[in-house]
Amino acid sequence: MCRLLGYVAARPLAPVDVLGEPAFDTFTSLATLHGDGWGAAWHDADGTTHAVSSPESAARDSQYAEVTRQPLGTAGLVHLRWATGGLAVAPENTHPFTDGNYAFAHNGNIAPIPQLEALLTPESTAKLRGATDSERYFRFVLQCIEEAESEASGVTRALRILMKEFPEASLNALLLTPSTTFAIHINSLAASPPTALSALYAFPEEMPTRHATEYYAMDYRITPDAVHVISSGLDEPGWTHVPPDSAAMVDLETRQVTRLDLLPVGPGN
Repeated sequence: MCRLLGYVAARPLAPVDVLGEPAFDTFTSLATLHGDGWGAAWHDADGTTHAVSSPESAARDSQYAEVTRQPLGTAGLVHLRWATGGLAVAPENTHPFTDGNYAFAHNGNIAPIPQLEALLTPESTAKLRGATDSERYFRFVLQCIEEAESEASGVTRALRILMKEFPEASLNALLLTPSTTFAIHINSLAASPPTALSALYAFPEEMPTRHATEYYAMDYRITPDAVHVISSGLDEPGWTHVPPDSAAMVDLETRQVTRLDLLPVGPGN
């Protein structure tokens, strides 16, 4: 259970530039709850994907402030982690997960993990480094991409299978590929707020903005030179809710947004 921020822009941006200083400070303040690590990934001018992560809270890690204020690339993502119960706060469990020029960050919980891991081929399983459901989710998506004719069809197939196998999971995620950012907002049957969040607050109104009823919500904003995506936690005008149980791809060159067709969800899909 985490927070996400993603962007695709016409020029290199620092993550702080996506929101502006006051709003980015609000986003970072969510690390008081989502304080089990942070990470960022971005494409540089040559199209190479880079990533940095730390199991330290973004609220107290000076490296976070340094990285998020540098114009690193035209496409990127930031992740604030709140570890699912029982999963260690450790470098190998910290998002984003990467493989070559692919980077992935997840906001949700897919259980049971052995059922998810059973979807992986031996080759995909051998690449696992940590214990999280999120890393297994990433490996399954890459596996489907490798088996498909395109990234879009591979991601679509992976999501259809996961929606069928884990209908109550939140599959919210950002996937940065060599040519595309995928924004995934699938969570309609996931509990909001999660039980772990309810246990921390005596009253719903004490929770951060929209966490009580829209913990897994995602919003997007399209400007003349950028596309932005963010999970709930800000209370600012200018954002539009991402439709429920949907996913879209943003072309890194043109910034064109294309919605994936996730239906029908049936045998073999």
